[in-house]
Amino acid sequence: MSIGCLCIHGYTGSPEEVRPLVEFLQTNTDWELASPTLPGHGEDLDLRGHYYQEWIATAELALLDLKKRNDTLLLVGFSMGGMIAAYLAAKYEIKRLVLLSAAGKYISLPQMFKDIVEMGVDAVRKELASNELFLRYQRKLKDTYFFSSFEFMKCVKFTRPSLHKVNCPVLIIQGDLDGMVPKATANFLKAEIPAAEKEVVFLPKSKHLICHGDDREELCDKVLTFLSEN
Repeated sequence: MSIGCLCIHGYTGSPEEVRPLVEFLQTNTDWELASPTLPGHGEDLDLRGHYYQEWIATAELALLDLKKRNDTLLLVGFSMGGMIAAYLAAKYEIKRLVLLSAAGKYISLPQMFKDIVEMGVDAVRKELASNELFLRYQRKLKDTYFFSSFEFMKCVKFTRPSLHKVNCPVLIIQGDLDGMVPKATANFLKAEIPAAEKEVVFLPKSKHLICHGDDREELCDKVLTFLSEN
């Protein structure tokens, strides 16, 4: 039995957001992994002129491509990618679904800035310039096209009703320190999804970029165990 696993990154992000998990799954399974870059996203953001329908369509085409070669399909979605993954899980026959910091509620860009300030307070000043997380957030705020934030909100609004149609087993993972997607969102997702098998896991040391957090080894182990069941 061949297995295909699609991993979808978040708003203003890139496959780098889920790279640690993707690499872990590649090392520990023989699955076919796919992690597309949504239009306008990537390390060099160019969101002007791109719409949420393109983001969903790109993920859907990647899933259909995996379907050509694999009997079983798995889905992993981070942040906005989690909502897109839920939409696809409701539309197609998916074996298992993992939602990482899924944006069931809107992400707060001001909170992103607040996180940057906190990093500056916590970091030793001479090391701040080399702080990868700080630089990543700083670049996002600078390069994000303001009006694309409305497309993000439209994407969440469009995909949210799909939560009621997800019946495959679901693993929901949220960082306790996530300031952009409220911690309560994980329980909201669990309540909205009717699947008989669903689990919520909170990681105590993780913020929003959960695949890069201090709990990433635990996250990878939990995701692999869940996706490998049955």
